[in-house]
Amino acid sequence: MVSTALLALTLGVLPAQAADAAGTPATTAAATAAAVARRPALDRESLRSTLDAFHTAGMYGAFSAVRDGSERWRGATGVADPATGRPMAPGFEHRIGSITKSFTAVAVLKEVERGRIDLDAPVGRYLPDLVTGERAEKVTVRMLLNHTSGIPDYVLPAFPGLLQDPGKTLDDNRLRHVEPEELARLGLAAPPVAPRGTWSYANTNYVLAGLVLERVTGQDPEAYITRHVIRPAGLRHTCFPSSPSLRGPHAGMYEAFYGWIDPPRDYSTYDMSWAGTAGALVSTTDDLNTFYRKLLTGKLLGPAALRAMKTTVPVYETQPGEEAAMRYGLGLYTLKMPSGGWYWGHDGAVFGAGTWALSTEDGRRQVAIGYNLMKYGRLDEQGRPLPEPITPALYAYVDGALSGGARPPAQAPAPAPRTVAPAPAALPPLVDQLPGVAAPRG
Repeated sequence: MVSTALLALTLGVLPAQAADAAGTPATTAAATAAAVARRPALDRESLRSTLDAFHTAGMYGAFSAVRDGSERWRGATGVADPATGRPMAPGFEHRIGSITKSFTAVAVLKEVERGRIDLDAPVGRYLPDLVTGERAEKVTVRMLLNHTSGIPDYVLPAFPGLLQDPGKTLDDNRLRHVEPEELARLGLAAPPVAPRGTWSYANTNYVLAGLVLERVTGQDPEAYITRHVIRPAGLRHTCFPSSPSLRGPHAGMYEAFYGWIDPPRDYSTYDMSWAGTAGALVSTTDDLNTFYRKLLTGKLLGPAALRAMKTTVPVYETQPGEEAAMRYGLGLYTLKMPSGGWYWGHDGAVFGAGTWALSTEDGRRQVAIGYNLMKYGRLDEQGRPLPEPITPALYAYVDGALSGGARPPAQAPAPAPRTVAPAPAALPPLVDQLPGVAAPRG
């Protein structure tokens, strides 16, 4: 049986460099500008070697796209299918998990700009038949988007048996369709894990945000996001899946569930209605770089809406005088990497597929990476992740891609519950493993 200690270790969020009154990183604009000026152009040899090191550390395969201004690099390493040896390739479609939240937040903010949604209005104004009682008046739209609503995640209730027999549970639910209202009700009925006003990552928040979109616009929220976010961004390979199978070239997506699924199973075919506007999108690394560049340079939202999106809260409590290494905005976080740089973006994880996309604040330097083995580590008797080489290798690649030089793998940290400060570690935690069931994701 999987330890219930996993409940505290689900989705990881990254550090944030926020631009809000709640607190900003100590790095000054001048220091940031100087760091950008010193950053070298893309080092293709270094990118190639550190991406290969991620595979050598134990990841089945990965593919990535890196940009610096107009300069681009794409690469792949390892295998898309370990059984056949089919190689991984750049440009594959991939399930991007909670990176979907950035798209959903942009869609909501577009309706804020149109005056049809008020970020500080109670959710009960929009969903009175679904969000009731005290929450109807006390939980705001902003709280949904920055995960301070106090509403629990729905994943464990939606997958009963996941902690007892994860392989059977995932297999049995492979083709099950779930309506968003059902997911929302499961989350709303679950036992609270954090008080309202405290950051606590929950997919329920973004399913509710999608339902607010639907109620206000009269449109299916996934169709709205497609028309008003994906198409205006010029993304040609990003979509909500219309069937359990991906339609374009893609890798197998292998879930190990911390060793309880051995050997790992391919879940690239899966009905993603369980994730919806919280995590169902399919995309490519090139499209993700394009999306975040356009977002951060003000091409998708006006200045006020973008400022609201970048207004952040710390994802854990800090000691007096301590700066949180990660802060979460509205579907966007800012993170301090081991080499010291601050970056904006999001990560995503679904069964078998991991994705991470980060960018400098000016949108010039970017990296996006997809990989195809999830929850690859092992846990101790208390359900805490044991040291492993894959996560440090991932950070070494991403940090080096953003800072301009290869970074030796750091010691992987032991993750902490989402509502308390993580133990001091060289690596910040990632945010999106699997709500209610995660360890630091790779």
